[in-house]
Amino acid sequence: MRWICILLPHLALDGVLRSRADPAAPLVLVGGPAQRRVLLAANPAARARGLRAGQPLAAAQAISRDFVAIDHDPAEAAGWHRFLGAWAYGFSSQVSLQYPGALLVEIGASLSLLGPWPRLEARLRRELTALGFRHRIVAAPQPAAARVLANAHDGLALPGVEAMRRALAQMPVERAGLPREVATACARMGLVRLGQVLALPRESIARRFPAEVLRHLDAVTGDRVPALESYAPPDRFDARIEFGFEVTATPALAFPLKRLTADLAAFLAGRDGGVQRFVLQLEHAGAAATEVPVGLLSTERDAAMLLEMARVRLERVPALAPVQALRLVAHELPAFVPAHRELFDERPQQTLPWPQLRERLRARLGDAAVHGLRSRADHRPERAWQPEDEAGRTPPAAASPRPGWLLARPLPLREAVAAILAGPERIESGWWDGGDVRRDYYRVATAAGPQAWAWRPAGEDGPLMLHGWFA
Repeated sequence: MRWICILLPHLALDGVLRSRADPAAPLVLVGGPAQRRVLLAANPAARARGLRAGQPLAAAQAISRDFVAIDHDPAEAAGWHRFLGAWAYGFSSQVSLQYPGALLVEIGASLSLLGPWPRLEARLRRELTALGFRHRIVAAPQPAAARVLANAHDGLALPGVEAMRRALAQMPVERAGLPREVATACARMGLVRLGQVLALPRESIARRFPAEVLRHLDAVTGDRVPALESYAPPDRFDARIEFGFEVTATPALAFPLKRLTADLAAFLAGRDGGVQRFVLQLEHAGAAATEVPVGLLSTERDAAMLLEMARVRLERVPALAPVQALRLVAHELPAFVPAHRELFDERPQQTLPWPQLRERLRARLGDAAVHGLRSRADHRPERAWQPEDEAGRTPPAAASPRPGWLLARPLPLREAVAAILAGPERIESGWWDGGDVRRDYYRVATAAGPQAWAWRPAGEDGPLMLHGWFA
């Protein structure tokens, strides 16, 4: 078993920055009582102006007025933690959020599919960077050891227990995950490395420190396997971005909409699912939210497609009242079946895949303008097909070939018939519902070349009625 720890040292700050159109602008997170507001975190632009975590807000404002202060919301940070847990679930079924600001992921069973480790590590870093979260990654045989080592390392991958113990022995005591008072006591005793603490007799550690110190050391070294709480992704997606100001134009919603649909795509990829319907909620001050439903004919999870469908639906909202927040909610998350792709795609570069073109047409023309077809158990051609909301079903094979273009109603066949290719196929049905038909159908070649599907009343020799064309 092999574990990785993905440490997210700036989780709360990154969660705020990724929802802003200009994350490079100076920004700080503040917390504490109203009488003593303190900076909890600052982005690089704010630090360049001399702002630091732990600084009183009043002192920071005396240094610079050119920054944005955002109240720290622990619930929002916890939501980002769960979101990244759902993302990590795409790499392993054993994900734990037990440690604040960190993900523990068991990857031993995943390396055969996603490995080797350098390739998997590069993919993890690439996706985390795209999501907007700074991180450190350490791989170790034990989860607690990986978590401790991530306090001082990034990119460390330990192949075995002996290498893990050597790395742990060099860890500074203050970064070993021990309680602050224990680390301070160790420093006073001259113990600066974790290896020095581990070298002490267990009885001495038990006598000097609380019992949780020994339990922590045993978990780090692998002498005790801790029971980790496994994470399971939720059955719904609910994400919200608050602007802090009022948006009155649809184009201004493009960036938060892109971020929300990208998060939805990452969430779906993590649970190996798709989405067929979701709702955009435009929140206004003192008024009910405007809901914009987005429906797809089939399950999808491509971020670009979800963004385009949502953007087009949003553009059709007639009058946009000032918007203070944008929310995306998806309750129905069915299984996702990837579309079949050829190994060598011969489509021209400027063409769209059929699912994307279909959804684009529905978004622009309306849901009723594009639909699928479903076969019915009826021999009458006019009633053998009917529209349906969901696409992708394959109609059963007919006993005889049917034309690809069936006319809405039969018309007299005006073209000269060069030859009868097949028929007659007698269709006699519908006497019970008033739609009685008695016809002999023929597949004929016209003098101009196209092949037609035509009929005449059963048993008669009159003129043919055109009912469809074969491709």
